[in-house]
Amino acid sequence: MTLYIVKRLGWIVFNLLVLSLIAFALIKSVPGSFLELQILLGQAGTTATGLTVSEIDKIKGVETEMMKRWGETVPLWEQYITFIKGVVTLNMGPSFRWPTQTIEEIIARTFPVSFTIAILAITIAVFIGIPLGVIAALKQNTWIDYLVSALVMIVSAIPNYVMAVFVIFLFSFWIPILPTYGWGHPKNYILPVLAMSFGPIGSIAGYMRTSLLDALKQDYVRTAWAKGGNERYVIFGHAMRNSLIPLVTILGPMISHLILGTVFVEGMFGVPGMGQYFSQAANSRDYPLMMAQTVIFGLILMIMNLVVDIIYFFLDPRIRVSRR
Repeated sequence: MTLYIVKRLGWIVFNLLVLSLIAFALIKSVPGSFLELQILLGQAGTTATGLTVSEIDKIKGVETEMMKRWGETVPLWEQYITFIKGVVTLNMGPSFRWPTQTIEEIIARTFPVSFTIAILAITIAVFIGIPLGVIAALKQNTWIDYLVSALVMIVSAIPNYVMAVFVIFLFSFWIPILPTYGWGHPKNYILPVLAMSFGPIGSIAGYMRTSLLDALKQDYVRTAWAKGGNERYVIFGHAMRNSLIPLVTILGPMISHLILGTVFVEGMFGVPGMGQYFSQAANSRDYPLMMAQTVIFGLILMIMNLVVDIIYFFLDPRIRVSRR
C-alpha cells in the first residue's frame, strides 16, 4: 500500500506538470494583457473589474515590474519556468488584479471559504440523499420509488448556477428571510450551500438506490434471510452497511467538483471564495492567478481521488492494490 501511495503521488506531480503546461499555453494564447484591458475599458470611467482610471495609473508601476516576468519580451519557456519555480517555492508574486496581495495570500484566504461551502453542501447531500435512496430502494416499483427517482433525475440535471438563480429568486421575492448577497455573517452560508447541495443530493440518492438494490440480491443477504434474520437487521446490518462502501468512491470527486463549480455560484451570492476570484481573474487577464488556481483545482481533484482510494482500500478487505 505504501508503494502504491508513493507511485500515485509521483503521478500526481507528473499530471500537475502536464496540467500547468496546458493551462499556461491556453491562458497565454488569449490576446491582450491586464493593463491593456483595463485602459481600454477604463476609457468609460470604470472597468469591468471595478477599477477606475486613476486606480489604473496607480498600478502601472506594478504592471511594469510584472511584465518583466510575464511580458511579451520574455520567452514563453522562461515564463513557464518562472511560474513552476513560484509554485514549488510558494512565491508566485503579486496578482495583477490585486497588486497589493500575493497569489499565495489570495489562495490562502479564499480556499477555506470554497472548501467550507463544499463540505457543508456534501454533508447536507449525504444526510438527505442516503435516506431518499434507501426509501426508493425499499419501495421499489411503487409510486414513492417513481417520485424519488423523478426528483433525482430533475435535480441531477440542473446546473448549480441555475439552481442558484432559483434560490435567489425564491428568497428575494417569495420568502425574504435570508440574505441573497453578501458575506460576513453565518446566514450568508445558507443559500450558497443550499444551491450547491441539490445536485449532490440527486446523485447520492440515485447511487444509494442502485447500490442497495444490488446488495439485496447478494448471496450473503439471502443467507441472512434464510437464517431467520429480522427485516431491520438484514437490511441495515447487512445490505445497507455494504452498500454504503461503494458510495465513498463518489464523495471525493464530488467535493472536488463542488469546489470547481463555485466559479459561477460564488459570484452570484457575493462569496469571496476561489470561484469568484478565478472569475474576476479571467475577466481581467490576471493570468498568474488563473494559472495558480488551475493548478490548485487540479491538485484538489487528484488528492481527493487518492484519499478515496485509500479509504476504500481499508473499508473493503476484498480490495487489494495489484499495481506494481
